Amino acid sequence: MSQTALVTGSNRGIGLELCTQLKHRGMDVIATCRHSSPELDALGVEVIEHVDVSDPKSLAALVKKLSGRRIDWLINNAGIADGIAMDDIDDRAIASCKRLFEVNSLGPLLVTQALLDNLGEGSKVGIITSRMGSIADNDSGGSYGYRMSKAAVNAAGKSLSIDLKPRGISVAILHPGWVRTDMTSHNGLIDTDESASGLLMRIEELNLDNTGSFWHTNGELLPW
Repeated sequence: MSQTALVTGSNRGIGLELCTQLKHRGMDVIATCRHSSPELDALGVEVIEHVDVSDPKSLAALVKKLSGRRIDWLINNAGIADGIAMDDIDDRAIASCKRLFEVNSLGPLLVTQALLDNLGEGSKVGIITSRMGSIADNDSGGSYGYRMSKAAVNAAGKSLSIDLKPRGISVAILHPGWVRTDMTSHNGLIDTDESASGLLMRIEELNLDNTGSFWHTNGELLPW
């Protein structure tokens, strides 16, 4: 019997590539997003649109659709970016920071909590974060809202790993690398296929002994 993986933010970039590679692995893929894309539609996986990870009502509708279905791998990939420097902090920046927290920090926590009944012993949760959320690794400053939102989700992921361990559910906190996507204006060091391949390897290796670790897609353990 094939396993089922659910990926949030799956209509483009890393999320789309994760769905592609998961399908090639033979897993049943549930791709959630706010709005689908021609590339995702062409993939031939189950697509659930109008899923906003920051909106409890949207997640309640998702839970209803998935009632009684087991999820073996839950990959919280949905995220947004906005570069905010110290001189940029104004009313617009404050609103942007709040939105970053809603999507990047609360989103994975809300999704995991909402789908908890779909997860069971042996299920795995991946949280796609960023090494920009590492406090020890910050040597360039700036990007206030993004850095803070990723540091916050790292903290959430660590707590989830502790709270879910008694249920037999493991949690990985994952940096995808500097990937060439729309979010990075196609700047970066690696392409989505390399990033996704590494991320899936990290989830494959995830277990209750290494749950709660913060990994680079290449397997390197990252500092908090």
